[in-house]
Amino acid sequence: MAELNLVNRPIHELAAGLAAKEFSAAELVAAYADRVAAKDGEIKAFLKLDREQALKAAEAADARRTAGKPLSDYDGIPVGIKDCIVAEGETCSCASKILAPVKSPYDSTAVARLRAQGFIPFGRLNMDEFAMGSSCENSAFQKTANPCDVSRVPGGSSGGSAACVAASFAPAALGSDTGGSIRQPAAFCGIVGLKPTYGRVSRYGLVAFASSLDQIGPMTHDALDAGILLDAIAGGDPMDSTSLPNPAGGFADAVRNTSGSLKGMKIGLPKEYFTGSGLASGVETITQQAIEKVRSLGAELVEVSLPHTRYAVAVYYIIATAEASANLARFDGIRYGDRKEGRDLVDTYFKTRGEGFGDEVKRRILLGTYVLSSGYYDAYYLRAQKVRTLIRRDFEEAYRQCDLMLTPVTPTVAFKFGEKTSDPLQMYLSDIFTIALNLSGNCGISVPAGRDPETGMPVGVQFLAPALAEARLLQVTDTFMR
Repeated sequence: MAELNLVNRPIHELAAGLAAKEFSAAELVAAYADRVAAKDGEIKAFLKLDREQALKAAEAADARRTAGKPLSDYDGIPVGIKDCIVAEGETCSCASKILAPVKSPYDSTAVARLRAQGFIPFGRLNMDEFAMGSSCENSAFQKTANPCDVSRVPGGSSGGSAACVAASFAPAALGSDTGGSIRQPAAFCGIVGLKPTYGRVSRYGLVAFASSLDQIGPMTHDALDAGILLDAIAGGDPMDSTSLPNPAGGFADAVRNTSGSLKGMKIGLPKEYFTGSGLASGVETITQQAIEKVRSLGAELVEVSLPHTRYAVAVYYIIATAEASANLARFDGIRYGDRKEGRDLVDTYFKTRGEGFGDEVKRRILLGTYVLSSGYYDAYYLRAQKVRTLIRRDFEEAYRQCDLMLTPVTPTVAFKFGEKTSDPLQMYLSDIFTIALNLSGNCGISVPAGRDPETGMPVGVQFLAPALAEARLLQVTDTFMR
């Protein structure tokens, strides 16, 4: 067989190749594994890849296809998995020393649903430790590089997932988004990243960072692939009380039936995202070009306001750290994970957590514990929850005037390694355009829009939609990318 061309091949193209018997699932998985072996030494997207296990799953997919009983059109296609989404028999370290030895005894709902469609979980992808970071520099094990320029970060926290797709190590990957952790790395690496509505995808088996904000989503080459993966993983789940019971599906078909025009669509431009927002000139140029493209496709552009956006970063870093403080209390080395023996139980706790957690995780635990402490709860956490409600209402009001919103994803293109590690506040501001969406619970998608004229790095724009409007979001994305 001739060497498979894997570069930027979307899922739907590979599915057509499998159906036409141009290649087998085993050949496909072997080709991806070979590409990882040859090139990931420089990128470092994978924490682990079990080639034999993936090939065994691919051979089973081939056997089903030969028998005329494939699980779906996508049976045998590999999908990368972020290292905070558990898969049975695989390690799930969350890129942290404290969980390095832990193997999951069960599949997350998202992974189980992928397997039910025949998708093959493909490796464990690097991330910022416990999903806390915007650059993938906070991993306890390695720093993932941006495939577009290996001197720059891929974004975070789903940096390994974004780099995996951008480097064509797999046709797609799952990430998780708490404050922009799918959309920001997607923009930095020039791929599509979808943050579904909160509750659209079950969080069962997603190691919790901030439970009221976390959401699993697909990272892909195009809108159709995002719809295919969302069809596979979305839907209510009795194992997650926050998952939505609303019917989920038809996302890929919605993309396939896109008209190719945005006529009749109202696209909102939130003025707070464009005025005094610190946009780099290259990002601003590409964003304005995207606005003109949307106009040329027939959309009506309207100015809208999200007046409480200026509080979003502060609100996020109170609520998210408070929830992280509570969620990470369970990691003490007693029941599972890496334990460091001390003189007594308290000393064992101190040593285990002191050596097991990285600096950024410790910083956020301290912040979260502080805002929840007696005497400060009302001043910080309770007030932040009230402002979160105001932010959610801003979005509801804006969507009375428009169908979707268009904004930048990040203030700058991907930055160099080490450029922001000494200043946590500057790092936190990398997510200034993405955080409000998580606080509102709505859905959004990062879409490649062009290249920065100065650095040549990818620039993304962001479409934001009301809750449960993923089909509309994907249709607009597909039209925009054509």
